[in-house]
Amino acid sequence: MEALRRPALPEDAVRYRLFAAAAAGPGGEALLRRCAEVLLVRFAPLLAAYVWQRQPFRLRYVPRRGETPAHIGGTTLFGDNVEDEWFIVYLVREITREFPGLAARIDDNDGEFLLIEAADFLPKWLNPENSENRVFFYKGELHIIPLSETPEQDCDLSAPCPTIPQALALLSSRSEEFLAAEPIRAAVNKRIDGYPEKIQASLHRARCFLPAGIVAVLRQRPSLVAAAVQAFYLRDPADLRACRRPFRTFPAEQRVMALVTFTRCLYAQLVQQKFVPDRRSGYTLPSPSHPQYRAYELGMKLAHGFEILCSKSSKVAPDAKRNVLSSPLWERFLRSLKEKDYFKGEMEGSAKYLELLHMAEDHFQQSVAMPESSVEVSPGDEILTLLQTTSIDLKEFEREAACLPPEDDDSWLDITPDALDQMLKEARNESLPSTNEEEQKYDLETVAESMKAFVSKVSSHEGAEMPWSSDESHVTFDVDSFTKALDRILGADSEELDSDDLDEEEEFDFSDGDDEDLDAGNQRQEQKVSPEELVGSLKAYMSEMDRELAQTNVGKSFTTQKRGASSVEAAASESAGPDSGAEDAELAPVDVDMNLVANLLESYSAQAGLAGPTSNILQSMGVYLPENTDHTGSSSRATQ
Repeated sequence: MEALRRPALPEDAVRYRLFAAAAAGPGGEALLRRCAEVLLVRFAPLLAAYVWQRQPFRLRYVPRRGETPAHIGGTTLFGDNVEDEWFIVYLVREITREFPGLAARIDDNDGEFLLIEAADFLPKWLNPENSENRVFFYKGELHIIPLSETPEQDCDLSAPCPTIPQALALLSSRSEEFLAAEPIRAAVNKRIDGYPEKIQASLHRARCFLPAGIVAVLRQRPSLVAAAVQAFYLRDPADLRACRRPFRTFPAEQRVMALVTFTRCLYAQLVQQKFVPDRRSGYTLPSPSHPQYRAYELGMKLAHGFEILCSKSSKVAPDAKRNVLSSPLWERFLRSLKEKDYFKGEMEGSAKYLELLHMAEDHFQQSVAMPESSVEVSPGDEILTLLQTTSIDLKEFEREAACLPPEDDDSWLDITPDALDQMLKEARNESLPSTNEEEQKYDLETVAESMKAFVSKVSSHEGAEMPWSSDESHVTFDVDSFTKALDRILGADSEELDSDDLDEEEEFDFSDGDDEDLDAGNQRQEQKVSPEELVGSLKAYMSEMDRELAQTNVGKSFTTQKRGASSVEAAASESAGPDSGAEDAELAPVDVDMNLVANLLESYSAQAGLAGPTSNILQSMGVYLPENTDHTGSSSRATQ
């Protein structure tokens, strides 16, 4: 019932909750609040330098509600940048490692997205219906509580999910028993591997020709670049009304060159959109051949985003902004940054030191010092407040523009088909097949066995299970199981069987029976038909059917097994005439493997290099087929 009352998460939001693994005492609230402050101070060096797409990572105290105990947590909108979500996963994992008394749950609108990432390695009993409150980060590792630990103590797939207090009690007492399997943990850890170094790799620095006011604002609040890009990227006709006249807040007259730090996602959103500014705005672009055209274009788009944000401002007075940088919490926050070498040895008061300090102040005001009951200030209000409280030295900006560092290379925007294939292979933990024809050894038996292994797996309305490799055991036929299943379908009593049909199957007499046959059938109706006799009858029936089909085009379309014949047998077959030889050939058993491979190759050739059922199934099992060089060669010869 609690799950039904809980509001659904937006599509681009991630929720994280950190619980005390052991039951908290009377001072639990104060302890959790203190823990939230310590956590954000501890991870401030990482968070201060991070540029969020929509919202930052925040921890707030949440009181007990229903069966959910009091905890600290939050919800972050990550927009189009899914890397924000996985960075939060990394943060949550590290928090539980640094503070082993905390157990963390993290999910989004898809539910347990950590399990989705490791879907290929999950146990069969685990599904979306029974996975709630079973997946936790605890002591830096992923834990999954199995079905046997639910109150019913059984493995019923429909058993209710444990409550969070029940799960926490199990984790605190026997966490080593619930450690997720190594492949599951490896899949999740691979997705967040590379942090915190990956933070710098995800940034892109580009030159932009911007109004001096925007340069001054970004010096104080670098994270506002994300709000400006989103305002431009998601603009509508109503937003552009403020851009169809000379800009009131950021006129185009006082512009300077500046180096702006984006995330790769923000930079791609800004670059890829085609936009022509209104002539009345005052923003004009040089010729595309101009060496600074990209900087002019980026600056124009970014200025439109800032102007749109300011046009939506509620005109909050500058003194309405909270002065939080003089509190004892800020002093502890700043001291922690210095202890962790956040300023990287920069001299206090230098340009680099001030840049890092502004980033830390920005993070502190947005994530640490904002109380739970406060209303979030709109970006437009913050921009107008900063413009009124920040001095703009145009000459200083121009001097800095003359010696800007080089911008980053944006060749990563262009991905070749081969690079895309390589990325997909790495995502699936597969290696690309060798391009050297001498190294390529295509075994047709492997193709046939892989397809047999796929067919032998269980399939249902939820999909088909893929075998892990082509080395699976061969397909086997269990006669006893087959007869029992057939017995359940047809019924064990002979009274349920048609005695006339059994007579015809056993005697292969398909003409109308006489009265004696009917009498004999009625007498045998009281007899019991054993499963072995029934299987034998079916086999004989199938043999007769094969004999009839062998004389048709359907039978001739299959490749049969070639049997070695002695000279005596060959001479006998020649003396018997052509009809006898044809009949022997027709009755030869069908070569199942040869027909399977031939049909697979024909289907693969029909794909013409595109994705299709044959390549998808075989590649999922690590089998790669070569190109149809015979077909391409004949086509080229025909062209010549």
